[in-house]
Amino acid sequence: MTASRSASFEGAIAFAQDLIRIPSLPGEEGELTRRVVAEMEQLGYDEVRTDELGNVVGIVRGGSGPTVMLSAHLDMVAEGDPDEWEYPPFDGVIAEGCLHGRGAMDIKGPLALQTHVAAALRGRTPGDIIVAHPVYEERGGWGMDHLTRPDGGLRPDLVIIGESTQGDIAIGHRGRAEIEIVGTGLAGHASAPDRARNALDLVPPILAGVADLAASQDSDDVLGPASVVATGVDAVPASLNVIPDRVTVTLDWRILPVDTEESLVTRVQDALGPHLRRFDTEDGGGRGAAVEVRMATQLQRAYTGVEEERRILSPGFLMEPGHPFVTAAADAVGKRAGRGPARVRPWVFATDGGWTCGVRGIPTIGFAPGEERYAHTNTERLDLDEARWGYAKYLDLVPAVQQVAVAG
Repeated sequence: MTASRSASFEGAIAFAQDLIRIPSLPGEEGELTRRVVAEMEQLGYDEVRTDELGNVVGIVRGGSGPTVMLSAHLDMVAEGDPDEWEYPPFDGVIAEGCLHGRGAMDIKGPLALQTHVAAALRGRTPGDIIVAHPVYEERGGWGMDHLTRPDGGLRPDLVIIGESTQGDIAIGHRGRAEIEIVGTGLAGHASAPDRARNALDLVPPILAGVADLAASQDSDDVLGPASVVATGVDAVPASLNVIPDRVTVTLDWRILPVDTEESLVTRVQDALGPHLRRFDTEDGGGRGAAVEVRMATQLQRAYTGVEEERRILSPGFLMEPGHPFVTAAADAVGKRAGRGPARVRPWVFATDGGWTCGVRGIPTIGFAPGEERYAHTNTERLDLDEARWGYAKYLDLVPAVQQVAVAG
């Protein structure tokens, strides 16, 4: 493709403003995808395409050496009440030295930087640069799972995730799983409770079991402890004059890379057992109650129309702090203030790196400007001085890690 626009930091920020102005909830990324494709084409990418889920893939050809993939997801979380924002969430306002709005740092600002960085590095890298921006990261990472599938998916030598690190090098994170504990009773008219078995009566023993589970979490020397907490209670039927026969307690579990679906479900069952045994499930004439533990699922529908029933699970991962890629990245980036290599640490939240490294085994690190504390808040912003520094450091980072792969 022939470039009609030169890559630059200023162009990347203008691009980021455009992206913020396009809402893109999971499953609604279509308009944003078209804007990203157009930018890649105008920047002269050698190849630009979307797949059946709507993931965007752009390639800037280099030499025959190792391939680096830059990735930042297309979807965002909801903005909440717009009146609660200091600056409108979808205006892409630049004020007080920052870019403001939903996605400014999670993740449309870094996405724009990565997109321009790849074009700016044309002819300066020993291998190809793949820029892959997937859908549905915020709901379990369906897009990245699909992009890196074993049967013909992308297989770069290294992945750099553009989730904000405030200039540090991120080497992993805990994963996230949603677990549902479903209690079943017997519905009845609220005027005659003796004829029913209220499923809500199961909530106290369930929560007691969850508290025991939360107090017995394992820990990793780098990632810290896993954590689990109840985040929702839903009763069915929802009519307030009906005794519900089903209640669902949802758990948010920040898991370690060693955890599996089977081990998570078993651990919940074991924690609930003593409390449910003490709970009399047979009083009231033999109308018993039952409890099921399962992974939460969601029927996800891509904006392209493809549907799939997906477990809500974002895997964790952890790179060795002394891995050659990590060391080269830290040396190339350096500290923003002072001398020496960049700080190496994990993220607090989950990313698509759980799929690329945790599941597929592709070495993965994270680097981007932006402070994690602004993610998913109504004060989301990206400091422009830091972003300019991050853009320049990306220009050093990508060739540096490719050279390590060549040497290896």
